[in-house]
Amino acid sequence: MTSEAPASTPTGHTVIQGYLKTLETRPGVYRMLDAKGAVLYVGKARNLKARVSSYARPTGHSPRIARMIADTASMMFLTTKTETEALLLEQNLIKQLKPRYNVLLRDDKSFPNILVSGEHAFPQIKKHRGRKAEKGNYYGPFASAGAVNRTLNQLQKVFLLRNCSDATFDSRTRPCLLYQIKRCSAPCVGYIDEAGYAQLVSDAERFLQGKSTRVQSQLAAEMEAASEALEFERAAALRDRIRALTQVQSTQGINPAGVAEADVIALHTEGGQACVQVFFIRANQNWGNRDFYPKTAGAEPSEILRAFLGQFYDGKDPARLILLSDDIEDRELLEEALGEKRGRKVEIAVPQRGEKAELVAGALRNARESLARKMSETATQSKLLAGLAEAFGLDGPPSRIEVYDNSHIQGAHAVGAMIVAGPEGYIKSQYRKFNIRGEELTPGDDFGMMKEVLTRRFKRLLKEDPDRNTDAWPDLLLIDGGAGQVSAVHEIMAELGVEDIPMVGVAKGVDRDQGKEEFHRTGARPMALRRGDPVLYFIQRLRDEAHRFAIGAHRQKRAKSVSATPLDDVPGVGATRKRALLAHFGSAKAVARANLPDLKAVEGISDTLAGTIYNHFHDGGGA
Repeated sequence: MTSEAPASTPTGHTVIQGYLKTLETRPGVYRMLDAKGAVLYVGKARNLKARVSSYARPTGHSPRIARMIADTASMMFLTTKTETEALLLEQNLIKQLKPRYNVLLRDDKSFPNILVSGEHAFPQIKKHRGRKAEKGNYYGPFASAGAVNRTLNQLQKVFLLRNCSDATFDSRTRPCLLYQIKRCSAPCVGYIDEAGYAQLVSDAERFLQGKSTRVQSQLAAEMEAASEALEFERAAALRDRIRALTQVQSTQGINPAGVAEADVIALHTEGGQACVQVFFIRANQNWGNRDFYPKTAGAEPSEILRAFLGQFYDGKDPARLILLSDDIEDRELLEEALGEKRGRKVEIAVPQRGEKAELVAGALRNARESLARKMSETATQSKLLAGLAEAFGLDGPPSRIEVYDNSHIQGAHAVGAMIVAGPEGYIKSQYRKFNIRGEELTPGDDFGMMKEVLTRRFKRLLKEDPDRNTDAWPDLLLIDGGAGQVSAVHEIMAELGVEDIPMVGVAKGVDRDQGKEEFHRTGARPMALRRGDPVLYFIQRLRDEAHRFAIGAHRQKRAKSVSATPLDDVPGVGATRKRALLAHFGSAKAVARANLPDLKAVEGISDTLAGTIYNHFHDGGGA
């Protein structure tokens, strides 16, 4: 149900009062919009009419809620069958719309897992991120790729499982380096049979399930038996594995005996900022922690934590037990929603004593220390941005800096890159790469490449946000290059009608000496900053980050082109069918020369697809 605010009362609590006559007492979700139709706030209610009536009062609100009410020009409502449905819908809308007055989780990356593959006689152990589509057993989540890599490194020492791909495994004729350094049992060349390898896999999975004590006891018994049988080489190998297993346990830090599985979540707020620290306890082991800095919009701690939980677990599986530093509103409702999502009971608790309370206290200490570091870094960043504004005569410290760079080898595999920085440092979620498309460009034409990148960037920005209502518009552009680059970019910006954005070209100084950079601006003489100026170092770091990102994007594009084959252009042939065809025929050229009956004989290739492939290579559809 959607209504328009009365024309005589464009904003404020009187607008909200106008909706009360038509509202129902059912659960649902409401949206508060400003005069331009932008969503200010998304909320859910057990009783829509009762919740909205609280906003219709002229007084008794916190400063944040009072500002929100004053900005409200209209509202939208959607009723649901249950309050749980309303909660889930609320979180989806917050994630999609990012309203100004809601608490927003800004870092929403997925967490990595360890996968023990399940479709091979000799399973592979590897890091996995994303959808769990591959068959096998998943263990996680881990807080970071580093936490996974450290665990995998130690698991290889202990259990000697392979981490190579199936294709590499099938092509080996000699054991690889990992076997030489005692990190793999070399099943690829038959140095261990299927039964022996299966036992190693079983031991590794028991360790990942928290049964490390049993594994260690078993290894000790095997070592003693080998020693008694005078098999000293085998006993020494088992001794090394026990030592590696002990090292894994000692480096994991917190290993709670009474908490098998939990997410420990603690919130610390200070000076209008917040840090949420999340520890992952799985199989009685600490699998790392991650800190988050949600946009609080001035909300109270209980509201921040509730909003964080709803957004954090959107797309992530919750643990059986969630331990919190502060109680939240609608705790039982959130338990029900997360339980439905996981398919089993989820408990949310605020422990007051014992081991669980100690875990929360540790997470809270980390949150407090992390926020202190973050606030210190932000203060330093603010000083640098103020210095940047003073150096280049900007109206004020920029809140969004975009830095552009290109990368190519003699014009081949050309890629443009954009990085973004602001008061809180690099905003990596906003980084963008641009595959250079201009066929008329001369190979290595950096001016032309930069023109193409800036044209595409700002044409899209003008299309998506012509009124500049969002924070996607930059306050400063940094271009890698001198007067020529700045002139080329200025020409594009003038054509697009966005000449009001300050732009600085960063050119390498005399003898390409870092520290002697020259800065070029439209209509101004080149300038330099004194060597040792913190602002100069800041600009160098921005340029180097853009260069790093551009080179990474270029290498990815080059690597992809190296592995490309004519089969990539055949409709209906994806990665799996491509592998099947190459395995059957040996090469893409052989596939192109194959006749129709041979193509039909390939496993996974239907008669229709075989005809498509044949026609692609024989009827002018391909080379």
